[in-house]
Amino acid sequence: MIYSFRNFRNVAYFAFGRGTFDRLDEILAPRRKGRDSCVVFLVDQVFRAGSLRERIPLRENDRLIWVDVSEEPTTRMVDHYRDEILGYGDTLPDAVVGIGGGSVMDYAKAVALMLTNPGSSADYQGLDLIRNPGVFKVCVPTLSGTGAEVSMTAVLAGPSKKLGIKCDYTMPDQVVLDPELTAGAPRDKRFYTGMDCYIHAVECLTGTWRNAYSDAFAEKSLALCREVFLDPGDASPEADEKLMIASYLGGMSVTYSQVGVCHALSYGLSFVLHTRHGLANCIAFNHLEDVYPEGVRDFHAMVGKQGIDLPVGVTRDLTDEQLDRMVDTAFRLDHMWDHAFGKGWRDKVSPEWIRELFLRM
Repeated sequence: MIYSFRNFRNVAYFAFGRGTFDRLDEILAPRRKGRDSCVVFLVDQVFRAGSLRERIPLRENDRLIWVDVSEEPTTRMVDHYRDEILGYGDTLPDAVVGIGGGSVMDYAKAVALMLTNPGSSADYQGLDLIRNPGVFKVCVPTLSGTGAEVSMTAVLAGPSKKLGIKCDYTMPDQVVLDPELTAGAPRDKRFYTGMDCYIHAVECLTGTWRNAYSDAFAEKSLALCREVFLDPGDASPEADEKLMIASYLGGMSVTYSQVGVCHALSYGLSFVLHTRHGLANCIAFNHLEDVYPEGVRDFHAMVGKQGIDLPVGVTRDLTDEQLDRMVDTAFRLDHMWDHAFGKGWRDKVSPEWIRELFLRM
């Protein structure tokens, strides 16, 4: 086990339970400063025509921004949303609220930071590069699995790399977990996002950075995922609650540990092919039985149980240049390979081996 000292910050406020979303105005009230208070809501545009829109507690000066998540979050769009918000007036908003899946929550975290830090968000892709605390951040997940609601990372695709803005300041200040918001999600999206959580736990528990703290969260998260995706009653309201807590615990597990081979490969897929993160994880994990035999065995059982048709041949027609970019993106994620194989990981992992893994997909 490897223990690396960090004095980690956690989420300051946490609310869980059915109907909790309807208390959002009450939760935000102490953050509002005077009658001219402004709260910015970043919301997945899938809810634009639904009933959730009417439940968002907008006050007179608040702003609602619909977020397109058809592709992975980018530094370009973070800067765009930041500039749009700064154009509203001379004062910063009292809070930024992200309502949606992992992409929307990552946007909310990154935008809140860029409102108080100069330059482009691409300048801050890496560890502990942010210098100023951001605006108060609230994350409200409507899909369970990414752990973005409790993560100190906002994962972004930039001009030259896919890498997160990772620091204590990225951690949300408030989390609102309402299982009712995840009901009715399409089966495939629910599965792909849920598998992000499952893979978090598998990678956390099988690497060299694991420890008693991270194991405790990962073990329970893994057990809940197995209950949800291998149990015949997986579509029950209770299952939604279990998966939401599994996501939270999965996000906590990697805070003091790390992800591994699958996430490194999925970053390459997402950066080059713009594959959504959960789906990219599933495509990669499907071919990693040599690395995670027990985890992949159960994953295959879940795929069958849930009736999921995973894409195949996604790398078949790539050019050598595209494959090289994909391999380079994955190979540069030293911390993930270090966790998976230890300090001597370069003796076990080569660009040629990574390329062969991609070609399996």
